[in-house]
Amino acid sequence: MISESLQIKTICSDAENSVFTIENTALDTHLLDSAEPTSQHRTLPRIKILGTGGTIASKAAQASQTAGYHVDLTIQDLLDSIPDISRICEIEYEQVCNVDSKDMDEELLFKIYRGISRSLQTFDGIVITHGTDTLAETAFFIESTIDSGDLPIVFVGSMRPSTSVSADGPMNLFQAISIAADPKSRGRGVLVSLNDQISAGYYITKTNANSLDSFNVRQGYLGNFFNNEVHYYYPPVKPLGCHKFKLKLSSDSSTIQLAKVGILYAYQTMDSMLVEFMSEQYDGIVIATMGAGSLPSGVNDKCLDVQVPIVYSKRTMDGMVPSINLPKSSSRTENSIIASGYLNPEKSRILLQLCLANHYTMEEIRFVFRGVYGG
Repeated sequence: MISESLQIKTICSDAENSVFTIENTALDTHLLDSAEPTSQHRTLPRIKILGTGGTIASKAAQASQTAGYHVDLTIQDLLDSIPDISRICEIEYEQVCNVDSKDMDEELLFKIYRGISRSLQTFDGIVITHGTDTLAETAFFIESTIDSGDLPIVFVGSMRPSTSVSADGPMNLFQAISIAADPKSRGRGVLVSLNDQISAGYYITKTNANSLDSFNVRQGYLGNFFNNEVHYYYPPVKPLGCHKFKLKLSSDSSTIQLAKVGILYAYQTMDSMLVEFMSEQYDGIVIATMGAGSLPSGVNDKCLDVQVPIVYSKRTMDGMVPSINLPKSSSRTENSIIASGYLNPEKSRILLQLCLANHYTMEEIRFVFRGVYGG
């Protein structure tokens, strides 16, 4: 529970638009006796929490129920369920939205982007609560569009609703706040805190729909949280090859305008007409290929003919698609096919969207994907 020495203030009652602050009203005795008035100021790190919903903010009808729940809790509710953090940091929090992450769209992405951008200069760390289904996509988008300097940005979610027996949300949130407040987290970019693990948000991927151990961190397992201690295995470093995009926003903009990019999933007897249809409806295409870039010959031929950029990714959990595996035309020297490297289809889609939104040429797009060993 939140300590009684913490005072919660809000500027309006609307849950989605309200901004809350938590202030510690208790002063140590030796500070009261101090002759210097400025010595009463706290020196703890200031952490901003942005709430977006997800399973971590959900309730179910029964304590044994781990499916069929609905988003129902605010950040204030979540903080009520964790240990007292007043000795770790000072907190301000904001309810950006309260949705299942399957409903995360460009408008909500912009709200998260704007909330983080506005907090960079005034806080020592930022925590975002988020549904796990698309957490990896939002973390990738934020890492690609915000240069946070040394300030840590920590995403956190849960696999069980708050009403579940052994709910994992409260501990995950406590750990995320502790990680954001820890000096050792500085200079590491976007992080994900889940199930005692600290991971790089750029490469993390959800690989299990049900288990608490739900995220694969083969590229980017950075450390662990154990017994109130943050343990990193490596010195501070950010993902190699991460291209930073500057979003072109007008002062009155209420959302982010990204290119329309769709994903095709490859399979035996895949019809090449799917590629033609997508090329007429979308600005770009990503294909989850069968292996390290393999597709039926007819589909490859169609991909070589279309004009929109096509990224060859993979439907396998691990591995990569190198540029050497891309198809080549005997009659044409130029085409619009790009290798995804280590990126999965959903992250390849976001990266292509950002490239197209910035009007990159094909050579510039390939250069960006070469950062993740594709191109």
